Amino acid sequence: MNPELIIEERGPFTLVTLNRPDKRNALSRALLERLAELFTQITARTDLRAVILTGAGAASFSAGTDIAELAALDEAGARAAAERGQAVCDLIELCSVPVIAAVNGAAVGGGCELALACHLRLAASHATFALPEIKLGMIPAYGGTQRLARAVGRGRALAAMLAGDALMAGEALQLGLVNRVVASTELLSAAEALAHTLAAQAPLALRACLAAVTRGARLSLEDGLKLEAELFSQLFNTADAREGTRAFLEKRAPEFKGK
Repeated sequence: MNPELIIEERGPFTLVTLNRPDKRNALSRALLERLAELFTQITARTDLRAVILTGAGAASFSAGTDIAELAALDEAGARAAAERGQAVCDLIELCSVPVIAAVNGAAVGGGCELALACHLRLAASHATFALPEIKLGMIPAYGGTQRLARAVGRGRALAAMLAGDALMAGEALQLGLVNRVVASTELLSAAEALAHTLAAQAPLALRACLAAVTRGARLSLEDGLKLEAELFSQLFNTADAREGTRAFLEKRAPEFKGK
């Protein structure tokens, strides 16, 4: 039996594949719990430089929450399901290393929310993004109402959610929802190239920059600036910062050690 989550270590980065192609990579409770375990482990690691999250097959990144499971929920179960999905997306957004979504097809409902929680998003040219929960008499519940509005603006987010319509990859690029659109055959190689680019940066500075942005987005501007200054000053206790400035002055490539 194939695992619902495939994890491949590829040097400085980890490739994570949602592997339920027969269910369009729908997010079952078991799969969400496995993702929570995985990203808890990833955040504790110091050897990783990036994570790529994608879906099996070419049709779907993820079709979202398994509808069969949703249909069986009462109010208390729905609250628990929302909190479970939000917790997974928070773990991804607050991960200590960059998470790249390689959106290989339809990212729908919870699948779209999963992609929104990632730090960077690459999309295949045929990929689509949708939060169509309103058509089921529901609303997005894994953070989509908040993250989509922050990503593309309140008006555009509401237009998409209230109509339940899908955004094509090109439109998502224009709105700033994705960083790049590539041919489907080039998606994984483009994501891997990006992961290697990130891996070449100073590891501690990479993590600090990520923390400043993701944690700072949850703060007031004043507190966000304080966080930025704190993280900036902490880097001056590192060998990497000394190596970076010395290498620049000596006109050579720096050799960062993550220390």
